[in-house]
Amino acid sequence: MTVSRPWWQHSFRTLLSGIGVLLVMIGVWLGPPSQAQAISLNGNLVGPLDATMTMAYLPPGNAITDGRALLRNSLPIDNKAIRGIQSTLEGLSEWLRSKRWGPVAKDSAKVERLLGRDRETILAAIPDGKRAAAISYLDDLQSQLLPLNDAIALKDREAVWMIRSAMLDNVGRIEELMVTEFPFTVPEEYDNLPQLKGRATVEFVTNQGTMQAVVDGYSAPVTAGNFVDLVQRGFYDGMEFIRAEENYVLQTGDPAGPEEGFVNPKTKAYRAVPLEILVKGDDAPVYGTTLEDLGRYLDDPVLPFSAFGTLGMARPGDDPNGGSSQFFFFLFEPELTPAGLNLLDGRYSVFGYVVDNKEVLEQLGQGDRIESVRVVSGAENLVQPS
Repeated sequence: MTVSRPWWQHSFRTLLSGIGVLLVMIGVWLGPPSQAQAISLNGNLVGPLDATMTMAYLPPGNAITDGRALLRNSLPIDNKAIRGIQSTLEGLSEWLRSKRWGPVAKDSAKVERLLGRDRETILAAIPDGKRAAAISYLDDLQSQLLPLNDAIALKDREAVWMIRSAMLDNVGRIEELMVTEFPFTVPEEYDNLPQLKGRATVEFVTNQGTMQAVVDGYSAPVTAGNFVDLVQRGFYDGMEFIRAEENYVLQTGDPAGPEEGFVNPKTKAYRAVPLEILVKGDDAPVYGTTLEDLGRYLDDPVLPFSAFGTLGMARPGDDPNGGSSQFFFFLFEPELTPAGLNLLDGRYSVFGYVVDNKEVLEQLGQGDRIESVRVVSGAENLVQPS
């Protein structure tokens, strides 16, 4: 498949210097966006977009740019006690960046109080069979407070970052234990497709290094299920990256031959995967249409394109339901593609985030290859069509 070069690549930095804010849409699959998908940078609309559309892409504030944090927030749970500990630990980042050690110490003390006060409330939300694991994670959190406070006393910012990260990992594990059932029913029309009823961790081995990603079936079960199924088939092993736009996307998944997606060897049929977007506040994902076409310009996806290493599903620009095997890594770069200012949200499915060794993505380009992909954990959550 020939992938044409998008119009914006030649003028990224010129446009940025002229306006300071970048609002750009990439047509991930067959080249440049149509006029209906573009916004001019001088405030004038291009194509049939309206003022409401423009409002959707105003800066939303401090967007979350960490994939692990986005995954924690997207879990289908409602436990204020553990969420309070999570938000307090995550809030340390603001104080650490500005080296405000007083608020850092204050928030550490708050976490200690919350752990003591809310321990039983947290454990009450854990199913009996998982309670022992939750107790272990809570004990680990408690034990991590001492080295955290020591690092704060020494004003050792790097050590605080590392301990905070480890504590948040424990928080995430506790939150995952709270999920007792799959949160919604996928429409029957997609019962012929693999579905991921939970999460899976996958490892990418490339010619430039190894990295891990978490694939989220709670938010995108059909898209994630299709991907995990193809990983288990070895579909991506040895596959090259066919498109590499600096500071924007890195795309792969185009098989050898005339087909642009996966063809089931048993049925000889092309597997088409629908656009799938879970919106914050909704009970189930939107299928088969963009949020723009629904007039939901201001709605935020649960899994946004705001983190370096976001996994997005490629599709033909004119067919929301034409995705298959091709996917891309979103290369969020603060200066060129600021979080909340891209136009991918609501138009392409997100199904996970790279969480370990993300720096490998910076080394990969067109012609590099995936040597292998394997499911490290969560394979049991894949449900094959009956």
